[in-house]
Amino acid sequence: MALIQFYAPATGEHAQKLINNAKQTLFDELNKHLESREIFNEVCILEDDGALAEANIRLGLAFDKDDLIFYNDLFKNKLERNPTDVELFDLAQSDSEHSRHWFFRGKISIDGEQRKESLMDSIRATQQASNANNLIAFNDNSSVIRGFSNTPVLTTEDPTTASLNLVNIVKRHLLYTAETHNFPTAVCPFQGATTGTGGRIRDVQATGRGAHEIAGVAGYSFGNLLIPGYVQPWEDATETYPKGFASPLQICIEASNGASDYGNKFGEPVLCGFARSFGLRLPANDRSEYLKPIMFSGGLGAIDDVQLKKEVATDGQLLAKIGGPVYRIGVGGGAASSLAVQGDRESMLDFGAVQRGDGEMEQKVHRIVRACAELGKENPILSIHDQGAGGNGNVLKELCEGAGGHVFADSFELGDPSVSIRELWTAEYQENNAILLDPNGRETIQKISLREKCPVTVVGHVTSGKRKIARRAKQGNIQWILIWKLLEIELKR
Repeated sequence: MALIQFYAPATGEHAQKLINNAKQTLFDELNKHLESREIFNEVCILEDDGALAEANIRLGLAFDKDDLIFYNDLFKNKLERNPTDVELFDLAQSDSEHSRHWFFRGKISIDGEQRKESLMDSIRATQQASNANNLIAFNDNSSVIRGFSNTPVLTTEDPTTASLNLVNIVKRHLLYTAETHNFPTAVCPFQGATTGTGGRIRDVQATGRGAHEIAGVAGYSFGNLLIPGYVQPWEDATETYPKGFASPLQICIEASNGASDYGNKFGEPVLCGFARSFGLRLPANDRSEYLKPIMFSGGLGAIDDVQLKKEVATDGQLLAKIGGPVYRIGVGGGAASSLAVQGDRESMLDFGAVQRGDGEMEQKVHRIVRACAELGKENPILSIHDQGAGGNGNVLKELCEGAGGHVFADSFELGDPSVSIRELWTAEYQENNAILLDPNGRETIQKISLREKCPVTVVGHVTSGKRKIARRAKQGNIQWILIWKLLEIELKR
């Protein structure tokens, strides 16, 4: 959904007062019909030099001047064709700072002298003198340190059905992951924080071939609170804040409520955390304040040694999704969160990029992943990644890394039949993981899916060739919508 919509019987001036375009719209009748959207559209850059710049604003791609020059040249001079809106949106999310960290991996000059190492290189270098107990570092969705060789754990005799509980002795390691969810929390604090917690839990799940969550950590940093009746001497009520952002006080209250609400519904305790408010005018009159807040979420977990390493994508493996159906939710979050301050954008673009959390569905997803992991060497999950910014356009490409894939748009389970291909391919709808599925284990995971009442949907397969997304008509015709010859697209950073 781009909006939270509700029905309110009202007319005239009173009706207009009810409308807040960022969060709600007015329906004058029940059961309003939802029109199907265009499958996809071409952006005619071959005929119009300004077409890409116009699409950049209209779609909220967040391309800068260098991006516009690069992509105009790529499609005009190298590929010699018009891009589709699906491709442009895919590129905007996959190539954003949020997803690729090109600033953190980029070249740095200090006082005119270029450093040999990037910021990422400097951090990675710590591992050269670090403890050999690090089993996963700077790859996968969590870090892992060596655990215990003889750990008694309670598992079921047959994880696919109701069966006896048994005590098994396994080799199990400890993991930790952390992330921030700052932009969504600034725009919509409660939902931004719920999905920050949910996404981090899925990062734990998506370590190796499936892992178990244990407990969470939560932290918040925001600007001056300006609490009514309790304004502090250093707080200045005349300071302005970005349009479209919640106030620091609202963030303080609602973000904390959102993270706790999600953890309670899922069943994860929060062991520790932090909260800080800061805003100050420095001697040179520079303003230093958390205008864009920090919503920090960390998670402890455990992983069995046999599930530690993901398998490499090879021809014939299945691409599948675990979790809720497709909705127009969380569209464009990767590009939006890569801007310095999002408040200057069209508010509908920012609000539409915020996800909506569902702790109950997350628990169902977790139980499927756990059941598969408890199958040990028979785990049908060969590799797993959580769906984050960029949606299917990011997570399915991650799974296919080093190979290709055919993805069929009409194989996805839709919660909203009016979503376009662009929205289906890039929306960060919750709660969702993507997996490489062993074809021989398809029946096993579908059996677990039925038990947990949680969809597991096969949406494509791995190939050795090009990466494609297709729309397959009922009569069997195939129309390719997005075709990437990756060797033709040089990474710009």
